[in-house]
Amino acid sequence: MSKNPSFIHPYIPNSASAVEQDMLQEVSESAAENLYKVIPHQLKLNRKLELPEPFLSEYELKKHVQSILDKNKSCEEYVSFLGAGCWPHYVPSVCDEVNNRAEFLTAYWGDTYSDFGKWQAMFEYQSMMGELLDMEVVSTPTYDWSSAVSSALMMSARITGRSEALVISTTSAERLMHMHNFCHEKLQINLIQHHSDTGLMDLQDLKNKVSSNTAAVYFENPGFLGFMEPQGKQIAEIAHAAGALVVVGVDPSSLGIMAPPISYGADIVCGDAQPFGNHMNYGGGVCGFIATRDEERFVAEYPTLLISIVAGKTEKEWGFGQCTHDRTSYVRRDLSPDFIGTSQWLCAITAAVYLSLMGPAGMKELGEGIMRRCAYAMKKIKDIDGVDVPLSASPHFKEFIVNFDATGKSVAEINKGLLDRGIFGGKDLSREFPDLGQSALYCVTEIHTKDDVENLVKALKEVLE
Repeated sequence: MSKNPSFIHPYIPNSASAVEQDMLQEVSESAAENLYKVIPHQLKLNRKLELPEPFLSEYELKKHVQSILDKNKSCEEYVSFLGAGCWPHYVPSVCDEVNNRAEFLTAYWGDTYSDFGKWQAMFEYQSMMGELLDMEVVSTPTYDWSSAVSSALMMSARITGRSEALVISTTSAERLMHMHNFCHEKLQINLIQHHSDTGLMDLQDLKNKVSSNTAAVYFENPGFLGFMEPQGKQIAEIAHAAGALVVVGVDPSSLGIMAPPISYGADIVCGDAQPFGNHMNYGGGVCGFIATRDEERFVAEYPTLLISIVAGKTEKEWGFGQCTHDRTSYVRRDLSPDFIGTSQWLCAITAAVYLSLMGPAGMKELGEGIMRRCAYAMKKIKDIDGVDVPLSASPHFKEFIVNFDATGKSVAEINKGLLDRGIFGGKDLSREFPDLGQSALYCVTEIHTKDDVENLVKALKEVLE
């Protein structure tokens, strides 16, 4: 802040002294500091923040911020093989055109008569996601996959009255952390082991651990490490025999070629719609979802809003609005058994645009293209001396593990060398999955060309020399 007490900051509202005094008089206080007297003295900084002088020119401020942003290495400039929950996909121009419309972009929240078209767009999103998932009910968006699966597990606990969830051990550390933090008062999260040679769930370990206290069994298909889980039906049978629900996490971009989880016994399906027309960016672009059958025991436990359709007073006119609103966390607040905060409505509307463009044939073409590219990349990388692609016998979708133990180099060293060559390498798994050694999770999608893969192989060979 300026040292001049009469200074009026152009970016801080109500910073004029006269305006501040009027506001203080309105609340019967003599100084702004009095508003914070409830905060214990030992928690206060008790000095001014050491801040630089403000930029008073909008141009200077914009130039300064741009200089900070220019330090970033964009996926527009570099080729990225980094996925692990937020993947590089092609975004059709019409997705940005629609989500930049003012009625969508600026409408954080509103009601039936103020959000013109927004609720209909959300209903269309739910409908198309429901068709893709073969589920009748789909939530409005949660923040991301992690929040979706945590709420899905909490739903299972309330439906079954049980207090344990069994989760496959190949789940990402981020999702596991979210589950533990979000569910700890109601659910104990216990891991089911996987076979080290295939990555698939150890069914015997599941049988040993599932019990009358198990609310849900959670696994992902395709899994976080990229391989597909062909044992879905057996997992569901074991879980259902014990009275537990089956929660499946899925990358929805795989559903053009893979059977939806409901076909092998899933009760609740969750995941992230980020692949559908949403750009990658810091903390955003993600869009979690929860889906179930249209049964009261499930619908009654959704912590999210649900948008439905109803006939209007005029023939052939329809209205869109919230349904079962009275039991949502938004209404029940402190009495709610579960809470969904910030939603990703704009990302969901964008996903609806993408799905409407693609249709079933487009989704099939997308899935087939990704699988072909993924298989090609796995084969080419495996041919590099000293490099291994574990679990390569299993079918993979989009992602796969690359192990560098025999090269004597760490993933961190290799990724630095790739970055110097204009390539983002795979996610370093050495901390999250130490049993995998110096391994990275590589991602290949429809945006990666044959030349991209061959340039990656060439760069890896150079870095490993």
